Amino acid sequence: MRQQRTLKTAIEYSGPGLHSGEDVKVRILPASPETGVVFTRTDLPDSLPIPASIAYHSARDRRTRLEREEAEVNTIEHMLAVCAGLQVDNLHVEVSGAELPGMDGSSLEIMRLFQQAGIVEQRAEARCFNLEEPVYVRNGKATLVALPVDEPGLTLQYIASFDDPDVAGGSFQVKISPESFETEIAPARTFCLKSEVEMLKAAGFGKGATRENTLVLGDPESIERIDSEPVRHKVLDLLGDLRLLGADLNAHIIATCSGHATNADLVRRFVDLMQQQETGGLITRETGLDIREVMRLLPHRYPFLLIDRVIEIDGYQRAVGLKNVTINEPFFQGHFPQKPLMPGVLQLEALAQLAGVLLLRKLEHTGKLAVLMGIDKVKLRAPVSPGDQLRLEVETVRMRGGIGKVRGTGSVAGTLVCEAELTFALTDV
Repeated sequence: MRQQRTLKTAIEYSGPGLHSGEDVKVRILPASPETGVVFTRTDLPDSLPIPASIAYHSARDRRTRLEREEAEVNTIEHMLAVCAGLQVDNLHVEVSGAELPGMDGSSLEIMRLFQQAGIVEQRAEARCFNLEEPVYVRNGKATLVALPVDEPGLTLQYIASFDDPDVAGGSFQVKISPESFETEIAPARTFCLKSEVEMLKAAGFGKGATRENTLVLGDPESIERIDSEPVRHKVLDLLGDLRLLGADLNAHIIATCSGHATNADLVRRFVDLMQQQETGGLITRETGLDIREVMRLLPHRYPFLLIDRVIEIDGYQRAVGLKNVTINEPFFQGHFPQKPLMPGVLQLEALAQLAGVLLLRKLEHTGKLAVLMGIDKVKLRAPVSPGDQLRLEVETVRMRGGIGKVRGTGSVAGTLVCEAELTFALTDV
């Protein structure tokens, strides 16, 4: 185990995005333990922060993209690779546009900024997922195989082949550490095939690409800065995408021709397995609450008690809970009986109950009660069906005077299904 880490001081950089070509400013600030990496669009007033989590992943060609309501951030994989490679867990990232600057097309310049700012340990243990069984993901010719390991650590192996017969493939393997990331991965620039250039330009890609930040395979004027640079950059992209797991990973991953979409599919599989470990008790949370403790805090009872367990609770700031959805739920008898779906309003009620647990822990000895008085920014994104396990997460946004505001999300197997902001009045019992 290691301690969580953040930057010692803030850093700033700017430049055009690789694909959009638009100039964007980025400011990266230290963050408290358990924050994770969170993006905020400073050019969009009142936009919600976007956690670097697979729950907010939105598939796009040739880049990693996160989306929350009207806000999106693109091409985040190079910066996230630095977070993974240097083991930096908690950051606030302020971005003035939709795509992070491409810089030199690799992670090298961003890594140097991190090193100049300094990295400090925090008083919380980093989360770690130890893969216990092989996992296999395939999409066409792209495959990812993840294997358990005997020794802690993450090893990435990439085998590449290209559609252009004049461009040779290759393979590369590395065990990830801050030292190997700095020398073997961070300098590798993004690339494309010479035969793809015109097609990519016509499709709107690469508006910020130059000969300095993009290696063009098959072009004799484009020279690699490091041996096997294209394959190493594929490892860089994979490492950045794996950061969407939100935890260190102990595994050996073998990738063949995989890209961002397949990488995201693998992360979703990891999230599903990690949640199974949590609910099975393999990852313990000493501060979690079982159903008896939940019922001690909440006035709700069957059939209207909609959380089964609180598996993680961080002071009065954040809580994670579970709702096991079964066909025995009474509302399924009359809600689309031929295709049972959990009503969206009950998903929101489950979020409200978990928020109640979080707030009532603080109010337990004050003679107050948290009463729901408003729901805003509601999104119901995917169906919830019998057999699903609804994972609920809430965090306190503000508690001032007699009003408390909480932001909540619900997901199933790593897929975001609902989100909302909940406002509570803190009233006398």
